[in-house]
Amino acid sequence: MSRILAVVSQKGGVGKTTTAINIAAAFARRGVKTLLVDMDPQGSVRFGVGLQGSGAGPGIADYLTGARELTAIVRATALPFLRVLLAGTVADSGDHAAYQALVSSSTRLGELLSRARDRGYLVIVDTPPGLGPVVHRVLAAADRVVVPLQCEPLALQTTSQILKGIRTAVAEHPKLKLEGIILTMFEDQNALSRRIADYVRQQLPADLVFDVMIPRTPATVEAFAAGQPVVLRTPDDAAAAAYVALADVLQRRLAK
Repeated sequence: MSRILAVVSQKGGVGKTTTAINIAAAFARRGVKTLLVDMDPQGSVRFGVGLQGSGAGPGIADYLTGARELTAIVRATALPFLRVLLAGTVADSGDHAAYQALVSSSTRLGELLSRARDRGYLVIVDTPPGLGPVVHRVLAAADRVVVPLQCEPLALQTTSQILKGIRTAVAEHPKLKLEGIILTMFEDQNALSRRIADYVRQQLPADLVFDVMIPRTPATVEAFAAGQPVVLRTPDDAAAAAYVALADVLQRRLAK
C-alpha cells in the first residue's frame, strides 16, 4: 500500500482538503500506515484533524528551509496509524510567493515523500488549488492523483484545465497515474446537481469518474469544525459512508 497519492483541484471550495483528510482517516482506521501531508500554504488540514490549538507551528515549510528536521514536524493524531505533516509557519505568515519559490527550488520535498513511501506509508498529499509550482512538484513525486470536482456549474468550467495539466504531468512523469475524478458535494434532491453529475459522466470516459459520489451533508461541515474527520465523528453519515466506499475502491487500485 506504499504509494504517494496527490489530491488536486483547479479551484478551491470543492472539498479537496475534506476529501484528503477523510480518505487518510478511512485508510488509517483499517490499519494502513498513513501519512497526510498538507502542501497548501493556507494550512487547513490542521483544522480538520484537530491540531489547530497551538497555531500553525513547524511543518513542511520549516522542513524545506532546513529549520526543522522531519522528526520535529511529524504529528500524531487520534488514530494510531495516521501521522500528519502540517504546512508549517507559512500558514500564519501568509508569504505564499516565498513558499512557492522554496518548494520549487528545494529537493527535500521529493526526498521526504519518497522516504515515507519507502518506509511503507500511504502518503496522501493535500495541495493548493490550481496548477502552480507547488502542485507541479507534488505531481512530479506522486504515483497517483485524484481530482475532487464539486457538483456545481462553475466547477465544470475548470475540468478541462485541470485534466490538461495532469495529462502534461503524466507525460513528463510516466510513473504518475490519474485515478479519476471524485464528484463531491452532490445533492440528490437538487436537480441542477444531478444534471451536472450526469453531464460529467456523459462527457468523460467511464473509467475516469469514480462511481462513488460524496454527498453534501451537515455532518461533514460539523466534523471539520470540530476537528475530526467525518468518518470518525459521524460514521453513519452518508458522506462518511461514501468516503469509506471511496477508500475501498482506492485500496484495490493502489494495490496493483
